[in-house]
Amino acid sequence: MAAEAPLLDEFRRLRARVPQLTGALAAGVDGLVLAHDTPGVEPDGLAALTAAALGVATRVTDATGRGDFRELLVRGTDGYVATYAAGRTAVLTLLASDGVNVGRLHLEGRRAGARIGELVDANAAPPRRSPAKSSAKEPAKPMPTRTRTARSARSNTANARTTTES
Repeated sequence: MAAEAPLLDEFRRLRARVPQLTGALAAGVDGLVLAHDTPGVEPDGLAALTAAALGVATRVTDATGRGDFRELLVRGTDGYVATYAAGRTAVLTLLASDGVNVGRLHLEGRRAGARIGELVDANAAPPRRSPAKSSAKEPAKPMPTRTRTARSARSNTANARTTTES
């Protein structure tokens, strides 16, 4: 990926601001690694697990009416795993030791997630348009955020009219 070097630079700055950080990984929502600095942790496996956790977290926020996914925090006996939304197509996962200031972790993780999202979204291929619909004057539109709403019941009045008229 062309943005790997800027992502690694962001990881270095993040580690300087949060010294208890032990790893950082940027991954696509599909579970593919974009960039990583995860000593002692296999990045492909972490990216796949992050995508799975993201899927569950997204479903929980949808089911409870809490809006779009923003972050997920998991605490183990030896530290934290924090995952933050990073633009439309990526997530940032941070690993931190148990002594981390969680407020600082969230503050810096959210900021880094926003910057990484900008980098990843800027390098993402623009959505393909069919030639009939595209226009040189039409500006590019951002991808819509996926929301789930209940569908209203369909009315069969049109079908009822045709059956009664026949």
